Amino acid sequence: MSDPAVAARSAPAESSDVMIRLRNVTKNYRLSGDPAAGLKNMLLRLPRYIRAARTRKPFCALKDVSLEVKKGECLGIIGPNGSGKSTTLGLMAGVLRPSSGAIETHGRIAPLLELGAGFHLELTGVENILLNGVLLGLTREEVRERMDEIIAFSGLGDFVHRPVRVYSSGMVARLGFSVAVHLDPDILLIDEVLAVGDQAFQQKCVAKMGEFLLGGTTMVLVSHNMDAVQVICSRVAFLEAGHLIDIGKPDAIISEYAEHLKS
Repeated sequence: MSDPAVAARSAPAESSDVMIRLRNVTKNYRLSGDPAAGLKNMLLRLPRYIRAARTRKPFCALKDVSLEVKKGECLGIIGPNGSGKSTTLGLMAGVLRPSSGAIETHGRIAPLLELGAGFHLELTGVENILLNGVLLGLTREEVRERMDEIIAFSGLGDFVHRPVRVYSSGMVARLGFSVAVHLDPDILLIDEVLAVGDQAFQQKCVAKMGEFLLGGTTMVLVSHNMDAVQVICSRVAFLEAGHLIDIGKPDAIISEYAEHLKS
């Protein structure tokens, strides 16, 4: 039997300008027991562990969230840590499945959920560019055609020919962002990219996102940087403890969030 949430991901959009749609999406995680207890201890107390597993309540990371993101807009997602922001991006990217509800996405997605997470430490920057470009949907030839642009954007210089294991976290972030933004995505999902790298790199990220918006790319940005959200985003969603509290114009939602933090 097909998964309705997965089926909806490839279904025709009801409105041609809607690129992402979440319908009553809930995501639960079942919390594991104490890993320090060990397998032997678990076997000796098996009945107790079985009873605990049956009664253990799942953690609800996202609860009955519905929203749409239209073509060419940038939706910001804000909220305190643990509010469900990264879970929302993971669901949009397809790396997570909803516990209930349905998700639709339309077009090529470039997820920047954790910059450099897929890099192989023993491979050079150039080798990782080729590997990640192919994993994210390009052919080897397409990656090679864009190789010079990716390297130039990263600003890594000769380091691009060295193993990634000698890179700083900022250098890994540069390389990850550079690969993703040269995929010509229809949808760009960005999780806290503005919190890594030096100031010059962050400014380059903001400028590149501005280019994407002018070109009609749809973006979803998770960030604690309210100044960047104000500048880049056309709408903002405020999440709290997995609930969608409000969604609207940046000024109003950022002010509402600021008041929430004071309370």
